[in-house]
Amino acid sequence: MTELPQSQTRAAFRHFVEQEVQPRAVAIDREETFPEALIGKIAMAGYLAPWLPPEQGGLAMDWQSYGVLTEEIGGACSSTRSLLTVHGMAAYALQRCGPKALKETLLPRLARGEVIGAFAVSEPEVGSDAAHPQTTATVTPDGYRLEGRKKWITFGERADLFLLLAMGEKGPIAFLVDADTPGLTITPIRGMLGTRGSMIAELELDGCPVPAERRIGREGLGFTMVISTALDLGRYSVACGCVGMLRACLEASAAHSATRQQFGSEIREHQLVRRLVTDMLTSLRCAELLCQRAGKLRDERAPNALAETMIAKYYASTAAKRAADDAVQLQGALGCSRESDVERFYRDAKVMEIIEGSNQIQQITIADYAYQSLQAVQG
Repeated sequence: MTELPQSQTRAAFRHFVEQEVQPRAVAIDREETFPEALIGKIAMAGYLAPWLPPEQGGLAMDWQSYGVLTEEIGGACSSTRSLLTVHGMAAYALQRCGPKALKETLLPRLARGEVIGAFAVSEPEVGSDAAHPQTTATVTPDGYRLEGRKKWITFGERADLFLLLAMGEKGPIAFLVDADTPGLTITPIRGMLGTRGSMIAELELDGCPVPAERRIGREGLGFTMVISTALDLGRYSVACGCVGMLRACLEASAAHSATRQQFGSEIREHQLVRRLVTDMLTSLRCAELLCQRAGKLRDERAPNALAETMIAKYYASTAAKRAADDAVQLQGALGCSRESDVERFYRDAKVMEIIEGSNQIQQITIADYAYQSLQAVQG
């Protein structure tokens, strides 16, 4: 991709969001489905997996620009950002860990949106311990047979292809499993708290046959090599999307407080309201810098990029939830109703603290990184 000044890149992304995403955001949330037309628009713009090189169907977009893209989309519709996240996770794992033949066949189709990918790791019994799935992979003469259940799979209802983790004899194994595989039953899940248009589903695997060439990475390294790679992209996408949500909460709060009058003046003149707006702006600036740092380190392929991405995701998701809470509080009853976007932001923001590794898990990992960094400094 020809490099552009970031302001021009952001302007192009924002124009796309204003034209294609923002007008559909409320309907996506209320109808709990995702329009095929929007998938087509995103694919046509090249945004489904834009970091892929041109020979694999992508735009060779750098990670900092990709962060800006997900930020702009996340500020308008978290369900749309979720599509980019899970589709990107499947494509990224394939690009980094997949066999050459599979990459040549599937990556261009993923980039063009001919195939929509999803990330099928979550299990109701396992929770945050994703490295130890109860779904099993048994070796057969032609490959593997999968048995088990996956739940809370984002875009599971719509996906054509799943990046799926199962436990084999030598440890976790990652696979790419087609949605039409015999023995695979997909059941939509409705009534989620947030990101309601992300078409979440449950997968039942009853003796699903998977060819050996659909294995991604080596046996036993499915989590440490493949799934961790995908989660790294997912966390970066979510972190940047939270920056967009933070900005949207700030803009909504500033606009409301500038026009709403109580006790004889606009409420923006009240000190407590000004404190809320101040905290939102300060948190936004901090989250922006953390995501920019994470993106820069990803572009440089720095060894600490993964840990810094975790820090960005932890802070940005926490700050987005706090900002959404304050935005609802500031608007009062209006903020609790469908008449206001901040009601949707509040629900979506809570989900951000859970997905791609809960914030509690992030705290444990980030603390390990802090201790390791301190030991390195002390020699």
